[in-house]
Amino acid sequence: MFSESPIVRRKSKQIMVGDVPVGGDAPISVQSMTNTETTDVAATVAQIKELEDAGADIVRVSVPSMDASTAFGEIRKEVDIPLVADIHFDYKIALDVADRGVNCLRINPGNIGREDRIRAVVDKARENNLPIRIGVNAGSLEKDLQVKYGEPTPKALVESAMRHVEILDRLDFDNFKLSLKASDIFMTVAAYRLIAGEIDQPLHLGITEAGALRSGTVKSSIGLGMLLMDGIGDTIRVSLAADPVEEVRVGWDMLKSMRLRSKGINFIACPSCSRQNFDVIKTMNRLEANLEDIRVPMDVAVIGCYVNGPGESKEVDVGITGADPESLVYLDGKPHKKIHSGDVAEQLENIIRAKAAEKEAELDQIIVSSKAAS
Repeated sequence: MFSESPIVRRKSKQIMVGDVPVGGDAPISVQSMTNTETTDVAATVAQIKELEDAGADIVRVSVPSMDASTAFGEIRKEVDIPLVADIHFDYKIALDVADRGVNCLRINPGNIGREDRIRAVVDKARENNLPIRIGVNAGSLEKDLQVKYGEPTPKALVESAMRHVEILDRLDFDNFKLSLKASDIFMTVAAYRLIAGEIDQPLHLGITEAGALRSGTVKSSIGLGMLLMDGIGDTIRVSLAADPVEEVRVGWDMLKSMRLRSKGINFIACPSCSRQNFDVIKTMNRLEANLEDIRVPMDVAVIGCYVNGPGESKEVDVGITGADPESLVYLDGKPHKKIHSGDVAEQLENIIRAKAAEKEAELDQIIVSSKAAS
């Protein structure tokens, strides 16, 4: 069963991105970013809703022009999830989109330009109670830092970040979070470890430009996993050259595997071998594809034989241990029923859905009882 994570998280200030708390004792939130043309309102709204359905807590939208800012206002009316506007260079866009229902501004104060322009953006953020995300990337370091360090390094990333932090400090603005991203795992991890001791603002984690679905997932899991094990990180984005929905799914799988959040099904499945008594791979492909809509936390074990099957099945909500001709299904760690091993996928899916509905009803009752007690 799902248990508390042994990870002790870094203490950080809490900010609010819309109604989602980031930092402090809040759960680590999962983010993604749209890749549609922002001026295509219908396509962007559709993608945001897909991301929300997949479990995203926050969605970032690129706002590169005034036309995109106008479109952002229309998008905001169609969705409920907190939205971050990604803005570079033109401070007027930040001022405009701030009044269109945005929940956070992603900028680098240093590339906004003159002090008066930075102050205008910060004043607008203060007026609208909007947090700012400072985003430092290894691929866009200031030229003088490139000269000083010769190449991107962890210390160069931190120095760049602290320049932006000092600007906000000078303007008495502490409602911000920060990211320091590189495509290199070691550089990213070292930079976050350094900055974690310098500031107490929330940290947004990511390995930027990580790659395609498989390679990017591996790189992100290693890099973000190292930081999360250190207790570093308050919100994450898994950057993949893939459907943004996959970023959300990978992010959730990462947090679930580290017991940092629980939503949906945590699958335990054997890799299959000649001992399997039903097609484990086919079964898992079907279950993962068909059960994405389940949000209640559950542990499910799909084991093809009796070597590890009983032990794993006794520790989960739903488990199956393969045997010939019938496999044994467990509920809440106890034997429940036998099903024919030649037709496992559909039957197991139905059993899991029934158990999910039961757990959801139990959670609803707990919420009702808690509200009545208060």
